[in-house]
Amino acid sequence: MTDDNFQRTDDRFRNLSSVRPSLNPDPGPAPDFESPFDRAGTGSSKWARADAPGVIPMGLADMDLPGPPAIARALRQRADHRAYGYTVCDPAGRSLVADWYRARHGVEVDPDWVLLLPCGPRTALRILLETVRERAAHPDSTRPGAARSPAPVLFPTPEWGGFAQLCRAARLEYRELPLPVGPDGYRLPVGPLPGPTSAVLLSSPHNPSARVWPADGLRALAERAAEAGALLVSDEVHGDLTHPGHLHPVAVTTVGPALRHLVVTLNSVGKTFNCSGIPSSFALVPDSALRARFTDALAGYGLWEGGLLEQTVQQAALREGGPWLDALLAHLAAARTRLADRLGPAVRSAPQASYLLWLDAAALGLPPQDARRALLERCGLEASDGTEFGPGGRGSLRLNYALPGSVLATVLERLQRREQPGRLERPDRPGRPDLP
Repeated sequence: MTDDNFQRTDDRFRNLSSVRPSLNPDPGPAPDFESPFDRAGTGSSKWARADAPGVIPMGLADMDLPGPPAIARALRQRADHRAYGYTVCDPAGRSLVADWYRARHGVEVDPDWVLLLPCGPRTALRILLETVRERAAHPDSTRPGAARSPAPVLFPTPEWGGFAQLCRAARLEYRELPLPVGPDGYRLPVGPLPGPTSAVLLSSPHNPSARVWPADGLRALAERAAEAGALLVSDEVHGDLTHPGHLHPVAVTTVGPALRHLVVTLNSVGKTFNCSGIPSSFALVPDSALRARFTDALAGYGLWEGGLLEQTVQQAALREGGPWLDALLAHLAAARTRLADRLGPAVRSAPQASYLLWLDAAALGLPPQDARRALLERCGLEASDGTEFGPGGRGSLRLNYALPGSVLATVLERLQRREQPGRLERPDRPGRPDLP
C-alpha cells in the first residue's frame, strides 16, 4: 500500500471519528479472577472438549476468566452505531502496536513493519506459508524462470501441533527437530540446520512447555536460518504473558539489524486478552519486499488489513488493557505456584510464561500411553495429550491453569485421585467448573 493510500485512509477515519471507541482510561474495579465463571451455553470450543458433565476442561489454550471491560465497552459502543459495512484499516493501529511493544517489552518497533490482520494468527501463518512457498520457488523475482521445489520447513518437537497441520495444508514438506533438554528444560538448537530449509517456525514462548527462549539462543537460531537462506517465523502469541523475572525477546528486535530482513513475528491480542473468538492478529515484517508479498498473498484470500470488530478489539486492548493484564499476570503467577508445588517432579520445566503446564505422565502416576483418558476418568480433568505436539510430546500432558482461584482449588483436590484407577463419579451438571 502506498503513502497515498495511507493518507486517504487517514482522511476517511477522520470522517468516522464519531463512531470510533471513546474509551474511559479509568481501569475500574479490580477484575474478579476468584469466582467461578460459567461459560455454559456460549459455544465455547474449550468446553466442547469436556466430554462429559462435571469435567473441568484444561486442554485448549483459552482462559476461563472474565476479559477486559475496555473490550466490552468498545464492542458495545461500536455495535450501538448499527452500521456494520465494509471497513477500512485505521493506520493508527500500527502506532498502537509500536507503543505497546515499547511500554510492555522495552523495544522499538517501526510502525511501518506492522500488518494489522483481520484473521487469527493460525490463518495468518497459513497464508505466510504461501509466501514462503513463492519465495523459495522464485528466489529472484526479477529473473523469471522455472519454479523450484521449495526446501522443507523446519520446526522443533515438541511444538504446537498447528505447524505440522499448516505445512501439510500449504503442501510444504517439513522436518521436526528434537529440542535438546538441559537441567532447566528445553533449549533451542544452535548447530547448523540439517539440510536445505525454506523456513524455521518457532513458538516463542514455547508451546507447550511455557519456556521463555533466551535472547542469545534466539539470535543463534536466526543466524543458522540465515546461513540456509531461510526465514525465521516466530509465533509470539503468548509473549505478553511472561511471569516475574522473565523477559520475552521479541524476535524482530532481538536478532539485530543484519538479520531482521529474514525474520517475521506473529502476534495477537487473542491469548493475552482472552478474545480469540473475534480473530485478529498482527505481523511484524521488517523487510518491505516480504511485507508486500505477504500483503499480496492475503489479498488472494480476500483479506485486507483492518476489519470492523477486529480492529475495535485490537485497539481497545492495546489502549486500555494494561491494568487488566497486570492483574491477570499476578493471578496466573499465583496459580502456577499452587499447581506446580502440588505436582512437584511431574512438572517437566517450570513455566516462565503463559498459563501452560507441561507434565510427565509417568511421574503423575498415569499410564504414559493413555494418560489423557486416565486423567479424565480418575480426576474429571481434560488435558491436551502430548502427542498433539509431535513425537517429542509422547508421555506428556499439557494442562491450562487459566482458571478462577475457586476452580483451581477443585482441580488440586481432584488431582489427589490421579493414582487411583477407576472412574470419578461426577455430578450431572454440565458447564459448571466449580464442582468437586
